[in-house]
Amino acid sequence: MRFDELNLNPRLLRAIAERGYTETTDVQTRTLAETLAGRDAAVQSQTGTGKTAAFLITIFDRLLREGARKSGKSLIITPTRELAVQIEGEAELLNKSFGFTIGSFYGGVGYEHQEAVLRKGADILIGTPGRLMDLEEKGTLRLGDVRILVIDEADRLFDMGFLPDIKKIIKKLQPAGRRQSLLFSATLNRLARRTAIEFLKDPVFIELTPDQVTVEAISQELYRVGSHLKANLLLGLLKTEAPKNALIFTNTRHAAERLAKKLEKNGLSGRFLTGDLPQNKRLRIIDDFSAGRFPFLVATDVAARGLHIEGLEMVVNYDLPEDIESYVHRIGRTGRAGQSGKAVSLACEKYGDKLSEIEAYIGMRIPIRTATPDLFVSDRGFEAELKAREARKRAMGSGRGRGFAGDRRSARTADFGFHRNPAGPELKPSPAEK
Repeated sequence: MRFDELNLNPRLLRAIAERGYTETTDVQTRTLAETLAGRDAAVQSQTGTGKTAAFLITIFDRLLREGARKSGKSLIITPTRELAVQIEGEAELLNKSFGFTIGSFYGGVGYEHQEAVLRKGADILIGTPGRLMDLEEKGTLRLGDVRILVIDEADRLFDMGFLPDIKKIIKKLQPAGRRQSLLFSATLNRLARRTAIEFLKDPVFIELTPDQVTVEAISQELYRVGSHLKANLLLGLLKTEAPKNALIFTNTRHAAERLAKKLEKNGLSGRFLTGDLPQNKRLRIIDDFSAGRFPFLVATDVAARGLHIEGLEMVVNYDLPEDIESYVHRIGRTGRAGQSGKAVSLACEKYGDKLSEIEAYIGMRIPIRTATPDLFVSDRGFEAELKAREARKRAMGSGRGRGFAGDRRSARTADFGFHRNPAGPELKPSPAEK
């Protein structure tokens, strides 16, 4: 469906067109059919399908039709600071010609700026539960003025233990019949449904492609490789594929930091993003990566959900995730809103045992590619370290260095005992295997 087929405010239609959007995605088509009519909705949607635009369009259409004073405030609850900032950025792009006041509210930073936005009279509030409650308790946030409530990434909010806080916030709002409420979740499990029934008024349940949890536009590949050769293979893949940008996932913050430094030593500009970095530094790294100031970001699962990078070409699972659902959220950073994308996974002996579980969860076999010797590139950083160590040994009179394994091992690939369980669930062949 085209956006101009919807009964949207003409000014909003122009703003959408200026963003370059003409066709609605499936989640937008089905959600907007209900929410523009004022109904409450609980929506299950894959990551990267355009759900953020669905609830922002609902909010802006009401603001433009009724005016800010009559329509009241809109509150969007998110699980993380990064997601709050990202939604704020998307909202500001639509808001360019409207002039509504938008603010994001999250911990890890001071209160002064956020309280100033509230005193100004924010029309759209986007925040994490803890900071929203703090501001309400201080008397600077009046939740009774909220007329549209959006609970985004509900399943993750629940996983992070925020359900009690969300219930406290909702109790401060107008009753369900006097506000419009929307809940978005990657899965509408029993808890999400029970929450929707409890706090939404006669919600419409919208479930998109419940049997397919990955995005079709994403091309998936997997290489089996020993852990001592993963860096060499990654360097070769980045050289061969030559993506303009790539988000590379590791399972630990130490691995992320080491890998980012390794990329730099090999002439590839990159940074690392982990949960223990200061909030202002994390936001600056995300902004710089989004703006294309460096092409490669190595991250832990702190970036697996809610992070939107316009035009992200490739996701690399340097480590297969230990939480199988994270696989879907990781690769969903690319191939968003109908665009194509590529996800490459490296299965080593340390994390490769998760492969069968991941494939069972996504309902398909990930196509396996052969890591031929030409795909392995020497690690210049390792070679420099080796030479430095050998030089130190010679200087100390200890004779010839014994060397290291790493790059001196033959560039080989092997099956490290990973296999699909023949007794497991039936798996659909991937498009490449048909």
